[in-house]
Amino acid sequence: MPPPAQPVPIGLEDRLLAFAVSLLIGGAALHAGTHVVADARDYAHAVLTALLGALAWIAVVKWRYRLGWLRSLGVSAAAWAAAVVVLAALELLGIGSVSALGVPGT
Repeated sequence: MPPPAQPVPIGLEDRLLAFAVSLLIGGAALHAGTHVVADARDYAHAVLTALLGALAWIAVVKWRYRLGWLRSLGVSAAAWAAAVVVLAALELLGIGSVSALGVPGT
């Protein structure tokens, strides 16, 4: 059995790319879902809705933990990164696949 792969450090550019891709995937999922069950608007509207959802998450962290916006952003980013790390570790063990990069449950 080969040794497990060593984790690769994730740079800021990779995080921004992951956020952008997640935002676009989330927007696509929202657009597809609203197209099926409601009068869907354009794709840009769905991407903005996904972004507002991410901002709402940060606002909830700010409210619940009585933090400033920057600290709330940091806590939210750390929570997301921790979820990605745990899911990637589970994937290395053959359990599931990384799915914290888009709309939850997709």
